[in-house]
Amino acid sequence: MKKHLKIPTQPVEIEKYVSVPELLGKMGGASFQGRNLSITYEVWKRMLSDQTTIFMGLAGALVPAGMRKIIAHTIENRWIDCLVSTGANLFHDIHETLGKYHWKGSHQVDDCELKEEGIDRIYDTFAVEDEFRETDEYIGNFAATLDQNRPYTTREFLYLLGEKLSKECSESGIVSSAYEAGVPIYCPAIGDSSIGIGVACGRYKGENSLIFDVMTDVLETAQIVIESDNTGVIYLGGGTPKNFIQQTEVTASIMGFDVEGHKYAAQIITDPPHWGGLSGCTFAEAQSWGKIAFDATSATVYCDATIGLPVITSALEAEKDEFTPRKSIPEFIMGRELKISITL
Repeated sequence: MKKHLKIPTQPVEIEKYVSVPELLGKMGGASFQGRNLSITYEVWKRMLSDQTTIFMGLAGALVPAGMRKIIAHTIENRWIDCLVSTGANLFHDIHETLGKYHWKGSHQVDDCELKEEGIDRIYDTFAVEDEFRETDEYIGNFAATLDQNRPYTTREFLYLLGEKLSKECSESGIVSSAYEAGVPIYCPAIGDSSIGIGVACGRYKGENSLIFDVMTDVLETAQIVIESDNTGVIYLGGGTPKNFIQQTEVTASIMGFDVEGHKYAAQIITDPPHWGGLSGCTFAEAQSWGKIAFDATSATVYCDATIGLPVITSALEAEKDEFTPRKSIPEFIMGRELKISITL
């Protein structure tokens, strides 16, 4: 009995004035997803205190749901070092950086009526189809300015697009902040998004013949793992970004390098594991592939990321001057080839 009964739970007490880190600390003494949220925060802090290169996987429709500035803040403060995202999130980010909006709506609405009015729905969020097409055209026009005689990694393409947005727009976003901070962004399924639509429609019109070199994306992200002392992962949702980051360890191993899996791992997800999909995959399952280290420090909170992420990042902001920072932060030179510098 004594083996199992060591630490009692602590009821969360309400106080009139309490900081977000203090509240998460109280939740750590409770159970269920409240405790997991607290642990996830602690894991992220440990990544930031160790010599760790931190990847973030961004899935779902988090940008139209209002998470754009939070993700940009994590980049600007170097709470992450490399972002892997769905094309949709990056498209919505570009859309808002250009001064356009997503709108509060409702999931209880006549969608046929929305179609007639030119309104697209993302659950309870609306967007104007004509404005989306303007953003498609903006991306297509940008693609036409690039060298059509060679392929581009998604990382280089997004870096150059971030440069353009940074110079032309007063509103900061994920892509523009990543350019300014020198943080690489990868989009392994870029064709499965309005970014792909914009580039493809430009090709249809004869305005570009751009080709994406996603195989070099695979090699570059593996190289980041190879060059790093330790790596950590933060997943917001699952899907392609999660697997693309997970496979960096496998790729590096097949390339002949001695890697042990990501040392730190945290995820905010809503999918359970029993459907067999990657979005709900546990970190224990990932250990069987060598993607997560056997002795990894990890946490999973089953929660909508629009709830969990603002709480955790608010706590990081409140305590960022109090925890021991990393001795060095990876530096990336983002030309046609990615160059990585990690010095102690």
